[in-house]
Amino acid sequence: MWQQKSFENEEQKGILYLVPTPIGNLEDMSYRAVRILKEADLIAAEDTRNTKKLLNYFEIETKVVSYHEHNKESSGEKLIQKLKDGLKIAQVSDAGMPAISDPGYELVKSAIAENITVVPLPGANAALTSLIASGVSCQPFYFFGFLNRNKHEKLEQLEGLKHQQATLIFYESPHRLKETLTLMEQVFGNREMALCRELTKKFEEFIRGSLNELLDWANKSEIRGEFCIIVEGSQDQADETESWWADLTIGEHVNHYISIKHQSSKDAIKQTAKDRGLPKREVYQAYHIDG
Repeated sequence: MWQQKSFENEEQKGILYLVPTPIGNLEDMSYRAVRILKEADLIAAEDTRNTKKLLNYFEIETKVVSYHEHNKESSGEKLIQKLKDGLKIAQVSDAGMPAISDPGYELVKSAIAENITVVPLPGANAALTSLIASGVSCQPFYFFGFLNRNKHEKLEQLEGLKHQQATLIFYESPHRLKETLTLMEQVFGNREMALCRELTKKFEEFIRGSLNELLDWANKSEIRGEFCIIVEGSQDQADETESWWADLTIGEHVNHYISIKHQSSKDAIKQTAKDRGLPKREVYQAYHIDG
């Protein structure tokens, strides 16, 4: 256990600041975020070129280093050492909140393991910005982020979310939107939903309606921009004692825990066996051998 007091002896210790950046409109940058970026010893950025455009706009001259998905291990080790040496480091992604479908989680975890103070700043986030204007129930909600690019894996992930009663939030790229909506219709049926794009920008747009209507729109329209997809949760009022996995094969059941819960195959097989009241060897046989 470690009880972090964020601002105790603030001047004498290294601090990792998680600084949100605008998702489109630069006016959404907070005064505090600008101040922290100016006062930091170093800014760790997902894309240094994009971040320097932001810094130039606000006349911020702090040194910028690269920290992204492909160098997070080597760069993260160097950043942790600098934090241990007492530096103040601000971590930013290209747009929105660090660690939300963007780099940041591993750096935060490593910092906490070293008892380095981690201070989050509030700010722009595409998921919540979309949710509150979607017209779909705002709570409870389940943020998933990006689905797997592989069609088969994506289908399994959606199957695992089929009975989730909370509103579902996804991110999706324009060239995969039609496929994703088609699979959602196949798995979820005709639910209420909203497609949100170009948030906070001049061409901000919300397309609200049923899943069938939005899929028809997608098939007839030119798809541009990154999307946030808000989907109504399951309205199924079936007997709560009914097993959520009843319609899944053993293999699909195991893959649910691997894809949705990010478990190892060993743990997923163990949990599947427990759910079904089966011997682990029988689940192993069905998953690895009968396949």
